Amino acid sequence: MTTDAVALTADLIRCPSVTPEEGGALQMLEARLSEAGFCCTRVDREGISNLFARWGEKGHAQTFGFNGHTDVVPIGQRTDWQFDPFGATRDGVFMYGRGAVDMKSGVAAFAAAAMDFVRDTPPEGAVVLAITGDEEGDAHHGTRALLDWMQTNGEAMSVCLVGEPTCPETMGEMIKIGRRGSMTFYFEATGVQGHSAYPHRAKNPVPAMAKLVDRLSKLELDTGTDHFDASTLAVTTFDTGNPANNVIPASCRATVNVRFNDAHTSASLTAMILNEAEAVAAETGVKITHRVSVSGESFLTPPGALSDLVAAAVEAETGVMPVLSTSGGTSDARFVKDHCPVVEFGLVGKSMHQVDERVEVAQIPQLKAIYSRILRDYFS
Repeated sequence: MTTDAVALTADLIRCPSVTPEEGGALQMLEARLSEAGFCCTRVDREGISNLFARWGEKGHAQTFGFNGHTDVVPIGQRTDWQFDPFGATRDGVFMYGRGAVDMKSGVAAFAAAAMDFVRDTPPEGAVVLAITGDEEGDAHHGTRALLDWMQTNGEAMSVCLVGEPTCPETMGEMIKIGRRGSMTFYFEATGVQGHSAYPHRAKNPVPAMAKLVDRLSKLELDTGTDHFDASTLAVTTFDTGNPANNVIPASCRATVNVRFNDAHTSASLTAMILNEAEAVAAETGVKITHRVSVSGESFLTPPGALSDLVAAAVEAETGVMPVLSTSGGTSDARFVKDHCPVVEFGLVGKSMHQVDERVEVAQIPQLKAIYSRILRDYFS
């Protein structure tokens, strides 16, 4: 019996698992994986649902892991959708639904590949599936919770493949071997409120904040590294919340997002950027406070055995030799990289998070075939 990855994708799409709702997706996977001989454990934390499934010997030195998520982003306006966002409607070429690309097809493909593999050619080793319901949310209690639980309970992956969509346009064209770090600075400049007709009696925080964001916008963080493009800094908000045109506000706020490569750490960037804030505060006499949130550090899995394994399987099944990339935003690979070597490979991601999100149906069994080949080659 062969596991139908297309049907499994449709079943997952029909689960309304908008973060943080489990929606029945992990319950269904747990039932299917248990039937296939996997030892399944729910690793729920702080209201977030997660699933750990292992076939084979606990702690085996040759353990291949898959990581993915079943939670999805909100649908937006229902009236904007041509099809039911949780209907898994097919029109012959595409299957439509929230999560069709990001990333219920990927989860279905690696789950189907793993179930068929351990049934048909039981390996000398173990296969692990670590599936979270909190990738699209704050991600504090998703893959992090799974990895914490694994460490406490003596579970481990030797290597891991994250099934996120990685291909920009064509199936097979890109493997992610790292990700940029991401951090956000929340600044507030505080002055003295006053009448705009008497500016000498006030201390206006707006020019000070404008000076700060101008200085930050002009910073050249770096020119790129061997595997990464140049780091970027973007001012994303600038606001006083002031409804009056004749009042100098007491405060002004701005938000700055930084995506950084392996030339930096969040700590080194914090020092660099706060040095600019301190300089502006000294020049203007306006108090500038800050808060920093770090989503993840940059990381790289150097090209080698794992990326070669995945690339060879992709080329064999698609005829395309994938490039190794570190582009894009963040993913849960940023947590897995502290546990074991990790790369990412999955579908074409053009429609993810969009209205009428859709997956080309033919790509689902193709992705399953790639994952199946990776498993065969790894354990051979």
